[in-house]
Amino acid sequence: MNRTLRSHLLCTAASLLLGASAMAADTIKIAHLDPLSGPFALVGDSLSRLLQASMDDVNAKGGVLNGTKLELVNFDTKGSPQESVLILKQIIDSGIHFISIGSGSHIAHALIESINKHNSRNPDQAVLLLNLAAQDPLLTNEKCSFWHFRWEANTDMRVNALTDFIAKRKGTPTVYLINQDYAFGQAISRAAKEMIAAKRPDIKVVGDDLHPLGKVKDFAPYVAKIKASGADTVLTGNWGPDLSLLIKASKDAGLDVVYYTLNANNVGVLGTIGKAGSDHIRQILTWHANVADNKLEKFANDYKRRFSEDMWVNLPKLQIDMLAKAIETAQSADPVKVAMALHGMKFQGETGEAWMRADDHQLIVPQYIATLTRTGGAVKYDAEGTGDGWKTDVRIEGREMEMPTVCKMEVPR
Repeated sequence: MNRTLRSHLLCTAASLLLGASAMAADTIKIAHLDPLSGPFALVGDSLSRLLQASMDDVNAKGGVLNGTKLELVNFDTKGSPQESVLILKQIIDSGIHFISIGSGSHIAHALIESINKHNSRNPDQAVLLLNLAAQDPLLTNEKCSFWHFRWEANTDMRVNALTDFIAKRKGTPTVYLINQDYAFGQAISRAAKEMIAAKRPDIKVVGDDLHPLGKVKDFAPYVAKIKASGADTVLTGNWGPDLSLLIKASKDAGLDVVYYTLNANNVGVLGTIGKAGSDHIRQILTWHANVADNKLEKFANDYKRRFSEDMWVNLPKLQIDMLAKAIETAQSADPVKVAMALHGMKFQGETGEAWMRADDHQLIVPQYIATLTRTGGAVKYDAEGTGDGWKTDVRIEGREMEMPTVCKMEVPR
C-alpha cells in the first residue's frame, strides 16, 4: 500500500470515528430492561412502547440540552435476575448510564446490588436505576440506594390504601390472600395480614396462598379453596397471565367475590378476562383513562391510535418527563449530577405534584382506587374493548400515601 493511499484511509477512518462519536453525542441512551419473551412479555413490550412514546414527546418538544434527543434501547431480561446482571455488564460496556426497569422486584434487587458495587469502584462510569414497577418495600428501606429511584408506590403504600378501603366497608368482610411466591407477592401477603389485623381485628383473613410465578396454568384448585373459605374479598398482587387466568377460573367456577388488585390494569389482563371482571375488580392506580380533569387524555388517545393499544399506566411518561427535567436542571447528562437533580425533586405532573422523596428515593404521588364498571355516565373510556372501564371510588393525595422509611442513604459528596 503506498503512503498516499494509507494516509487517505487513516484520515477516512478517523473521520468515521469522529462522526460516530458526534452521532453518539446527539442522543442520550436509556436502557429498558424487562421480560420481552416468556409469559410476561406482553407487559414488557407494552412498557417499551409507553417509554418510546414518552421519549418521542420529549424529543418533539426539543429534547434536552439544546436539542439532544433521548433514545430507547431495549433488553430482554427473560424474567431472570442472573440474565439481568449479565445485561447490566453489556449496558455499562456500551456507555449507557440510565436504566429503566419494569417488572420484577427479584430483578431489581440483583441489579441494585451490582450497580452499587460498580458505582463504588467506577465513580466516573456511574449507572442509575430508574424503577417503574418493582415494588418490594425493601428496595426503598433496608436495601435503599442513592443510585435507585422508584416511580411506583411500594407494596406497603398500596396495600395500606387498599386495606383502608376494605376496613371502611360496612359489615364484616372476609378476606382471602393469593399472591405470586417471590419478593413482591410475599411483601403483599405480609403487609395485608398486619394491616387488616391492626385496622379491623374483626375482619378475618381466611386464606393465604403463595404460588409459583408464571408457572400455574390452571387456577381452578386455588379458586376452589377460595370458594370453600367463604371469602367475599380477595386481595392479590398477581399480574400478567397469573391474574387473568385466576379471574377467568373464578368466573368459570361462579365465584362471587370482589378482587382488590394492584395490577389488573396491566396490558392484556382485562381483554383476556372479558366481562368476567365487571363490578368484580377494584384496583389502586396512579392514573386511569376516566380520572377527573384528565390532562393525559390527548396523549393517551394519540398513543392508542399509534399502537392500537390502550395506555394503561402513566408512570413511563412521568419517569421520562422527570428524567428530562433532571438533565435540564443539571445542564448535563452526567449520571451523578442527574441523580442529584432527581434527589428530592418536586415535579408538577398531570395528576398533581410528584415528589421524589430524598430520604429513600420513593416517589410520592396521588393515587386512585377505582372499580371496573360498565361504560356510560362517569365512565367514558372502556379498557381493551370490554365495555367496562375504571370509575374512581376515591382519590388519595400524595401526602396521604406517605409511609415512614428506615432507609439510611449514603449521598455522594
